[in-house]
Amino acid sequence: MLIGEYTHTIDEKKRLAIPAKIRKELGVKAVITRGLDNCLFIYPFKEWQKLVEKLSNLPIGQRDTREFSRLMLAGASEVDLDTLGRILVPDYLRKYAQLKKNVVIAGVYNRLEIWDEAKWDTFKNQSEKEVDNIAERLGGLGV
Repeated sequence: MLIGEYTHTIDEKKRLAIPAKIRKELGVKAVITRGLDNCLFIYPFKEWQKLVEKLSNLPIGQRDTREFSRLMLAGASEVDLDTLGRILVPDYLRKYAQLKKNVVIAGVYNRLEIWDEAKWDTFKNQSEKEVDNIAERLGGLGV
């Protein structure tokens, strides 16, 4: 399970070190793609395959299906962790997520999210203010 919040930097060669604590769970091969809320998603390869299978079964006649599939699949790139546990973040994805030097890696069960540190702080502060309301709305779903 991928969980936790880690602050890291993107080096001058556009590499990002994955925290040692979660490297084993991520594996040596992963997929990075555009995420939601202007962050990036990194999936272990097995989890990525599950998502692709679900997306491939959605009706392409629906505009939302096509747009979401394009967002996730066309923007995806396979990444390999080097011997130091680093990945190369493609330029187009860094631009999409507006990543600067300082980033936050957030473990969200079956994926990692990569956020610009300032954007993460803003998102987290807003969410923390609403956590009681969110919990109440999710209560009807059994959460």
